[in-house]
Amino acid sequence: MLSRLARHQLRSISSSRIACAESVKLWIDGKPVESKASEWIDLTNPATNEVIGKVPKTTPSELETALQSSLRAFNELKKTSPLTRQQWMFNLQHLIKRDLKKLAANITQEQGKTLPDAEGDVSRGLQVVEHACSVPSLMQGETLGNVSRDMDTLSYRVPIGVTAGVCAFNFPAMIPLWIFPLAIACGNSIIIKPSEQDPGASIMLAQLAKEAGIPDGAFNIVHGQHDTVNFFCDNPHIKAISFVGADTAGKHIYERGAKHGKRVQSNMGAKNHGVVMPDANKEQTINQIVAAGFGAAGQRCMALTTIILVGEARAWLKDIVEKAKGLHVNAGWKPETDIGPLISKQAKQRVISLIESAKKEGAEVPLDGSNITVPGFENGNFVGATVLADVKPHMTCYKEEIFGPVLCVMFAKDINDASQIINSNKYGNGTAIFTTNGAIARKFTNETECGQVGINVPIPVPLPMFSFTGSKASFHGDLNFYGKAGVQFFTQWKTITQYWNSSKYVDEKPQTAFPQLK
Repeated sequence: MLSRLARHQLRSISSSRIACAESVKLWIDGKPVESKASEWIDLTNPATNEVIGKVPKTTPSELETALQSSLRAFNELKKTSPLTRQQWMFNLQHLIKRDLKKLAANITQEQGKTLPDAEGDVSRGLQVVEHACSVPSLMQGETLGNVSRDMDTLSYRVPIGVTAGVCAFNFPAMIPLWIFPLAIACGNSIIIKPSEQDPGASIMLAQLAKEAGIPDGAFNIVHGQHDTVNFFCDNPHIKAISFVGADTAGKHIYERGAKHGKRVQSNMGAKNHGVVMPDANKEQTINQIVAAGFGAAGQRCMALTTIILVGEARAWLKDIVEKAKGLHVNAGWKPETDIGPLISKQAKQRVISLIESAKKEGAEVPLDGSNITVPGFENGNFVGATVLADVKPHMTCYKEEIFGPVLCVMFAKDINDASQIINSNKYGNGTAIFTTNGAIARKFTNETECGQVGINVPIPVPLPMFSFTGSKASFHGDLNFYGKAGVQFFTQWKTITQYWNSSKYVDEKPQTAFPQLK
């Protein structure tokens, strides 16, 4: 149940008419800053398309101010004890828990997802903060004494400097929380560019970071689009970039950033398949498919967008359709809502166009939600649950990531056929199989070329003690998000070899030959 505060906030969301939209602030040096930008982007409520704010395209001088703030902060951060940074993370996780419903309410207003899903957005990001509380152990190095006579070697991890994060719209809290807590816990400063479509959660998290004791300048926020991203890629003082979002931007950031010698981790598009074997638990599997395919209105990089029904399981199609028909479409703050609006008018139009292309290319459409109207929210960006059946690999709806409440259904004669379909797809974010046969599950795990595999788990996103390991065209870079790979991304090795002569012997002349072990 929502708290009274959250209920009050959401009544305000649903009833307010904003006569003059407020500007969204930058966050630099521990305080909100009014931008002097000449160009602004409308921030809208996806359920109504009312303008609820104005997001600035940060000016070049403001970007430079944020960078100088981050550089000053890093010069102090790198000297702090990991135990001190650990305390900041302890404080931050407590404050996020305290304000979880406030964060969720903002996410529902700006992004559109249902309140329970918005709370899950915050909670999954919170888990990364909790994992970052282990930073003294996570950053431990290596030592070996007496590698040679009177000589020892030790290696330890050190922070890399000023870092940057570019965030997607679909998880306004979780994605920033994937990035900045671990960066700061490892001793770096960071500049975040949240999505211009829902920046509010990032600003709220910056305020909580300050309250948690994180020094001013350690966590700065700027806004914008291409110019801001290119500033991150080109400026030599920024040492690493974390990106989550669409293919075009992800490839651009990876290529341009790497060209300038930066570390880049880039999570991009996906086409996640779920293979349904005839022996699977039918009711449980169908519930999981529908939840994973249509939850968050399909706007998840790990959404189960494509189902492959193997053999006799193809008869389950009608049951999947019937279950999907029961999903409620409405504004995210309305009780009992299953599917909220898409993020923008453009996103809605793109999803509808892909549904139309499927019809033209020969797919069956046993459930079409493209013409849905939600009473009281006629101007919202709503698309109802849609099922496209007998989809083929050449169809546009299969080749592109739809990012909407659309489930593609394919048929395969056996597990080998299903695996071939998956392995032929360019993406490798995640996949799942539903079966009660352990041998089949093991075969699928070993032979399927995806970075994350679920066995009777529809969305196999690892907890933060592991790393998010998308592969193939879904990820560019060498080190993945969070977990051990995340710590490695935000640190670099420093190795010290030390020699303390304990004997009275001193070389009589310089030894110009290569040193030998003694």
